[in-house]
Amino acid sequence: MNKTPLFVALALAASSLVACGGETPLPAAPIGTTPVPTTAAVAAVNGTFAITAQNSKVEWTGSKSSGHHDGGFSAFKGSITVPGAIEQGKVTVEIDTSSISINDPALGPMAEKLAGHLKSADFFDIAKFPKATFTSTAIKAGGDNGAAYTVTGTLDFHGAQKTITFPASISASAAKVDATATFNINRKDFGLVYPGKPDDLIKDDVQVRLTIHADQQ
Repeated sequence: MNKTPLFVALALAASSLVACGGETPLPAAPIGTTPVPTTAAVAAVNGTFAITAQNSKVEWTGSKSSGHHDGGFSAFKGSITVPGAIEQGKVTVEIDTSSISINDPALGPMAEKLAGHLKSADFFDIAKFPKATFTSTAIKAGGDNGAAYTVTGTLDFHGAQKTITFPASISASAAKVDATATFNINRKDFGLVYPGKPDDLIKDDVQVRLTIHADQQ
């Protein structure tokens, strides 16, 4: 991912994410520039912290001309290693792409149909690409628009490996690491090119939201 605004984280990864056409549209909510976290907790911490689907969230929003769909992943794992300072830390995340879900009760049974389409070769092609991974290569204090930290890493998703950079809020203690991030990725950078219906085209940018609470291992 380029300096766009994906974790996944983190991933991501993320995988990145996108809503498909042909479903009941939701109220329009175009993705725009999101506020960047402005606070950071400086900590001297040594440890490895576990990321699990039980203590964290990997969510996304994909938009099309008529509206948007919200979703997430229910199966992922990873770790955050902090050898003394957050800036020296490293994040790794692995996402099971088959665990993609649609988080919209209003869709009813259509949510399962949409999730099935996202799993198909039109989008994630989970049979061929069952995993998405994110590995950080740098964490720096500060960043654009007053970011607390800026995370850079490699997102391996849908057969493509791209460097992504995103703002994050991160705090660490001896017992846990907490982090949040909201950023956009371009789905076409990862070969997700399904256009949607001619009168309801899918937008290129997908918003990724990370809420991480990682406990000391």
